[in-house]
Amino acid sequence: MVVYRRTRDRMPAHDEEVEEALEEGMRMKWLSTLKHADGGRLTIERMRLDESGFPQPTGKFDELAADTVVLALGQDCDLSLLKGVPELTVDHGTVQVAEGLATRHQGIFAGGDMVPAERTVTVAVAVGHGKKVARHIDAYLRRTSYEPGVKHAPADFDRLNTWYYSDAPASVRPGLELARRVSTFDEVVQGLDESNALFEARRCRSCGNCFECDNCYGVCPDNAITKPGPGKGFAIDLDYCKGCGSVSPSARPVRWRWCRRSDRSPRG
Repeated sequence: MVVYRRTRDRMPAHDEEVEEALEEGMRMKWLSTLKHADGGRLTIERMRLDESGFPQPTGKFDELAADTVVLALGQDCDLSLLKGVPELTVDHGTVQVAEGLATRHQGIFAGGDMVPAERTVTVAVAVGHGKKVARHIDAYLRRTSYEPGVKHAPADFDRLNTWYYSDAPASVRPGLELARRVSTFDEVVQGLDESNALFEARRCRSCGNCFECDNCYGVCPDNAITKPGPGKGFAIDLDYCKGCGSVSPSARPVRWRWCRRSDRSPRG
């Protein structure tokens, strides 16, 4: 049984995870919290949600019998390696950081769930912090400051040329049958085989970024599209381009650097 102090719609879990638990016979006791444990008896207090959706005690109690209790109360970072580091500030179990995830101690950076406001950090946030802090560490070692570049303008759906794509539904990852899920510790959600993984990757439209699909290169009737080399995108040679517009309906919304024969490098 799962005892949870809020309702299902406020549970910080993917709905499919809740459905799988219910399929496996797990019972849910919503709007309840553990108040006291004594031997094999648990005292559960009923909760109610206030106007802001925060659970509040009601003073009403139930009892449950249990032989094992697993508490899911979150986790704290092990900051023992930072003990005694001068100028480094730790407040309520988190390391205080400035812009660029730099601490007050020169040369030490922090990220992920050890910094404020990230205690429910996801893998995506942790990876993003790693990428961000790597840039600032590189600038620190070079004795410069990191200046982020100009971001590409958003490529809305109406700017994407989708006419040459066929419908391709998402691949469904196979799952372990119910009997084995409740009797073993095998992985429940299986991975994709090589062919399905490649098919799934090809569904990506690149969201407007050029990945050298060669559509513009093949459509141009005057061979005005040039290829500077792998990974360098494309460029337009105005000595041959007459501005017919044939490329525009076929190419993704990428930025071009108009060039002459003496300057064939693309903008990106």
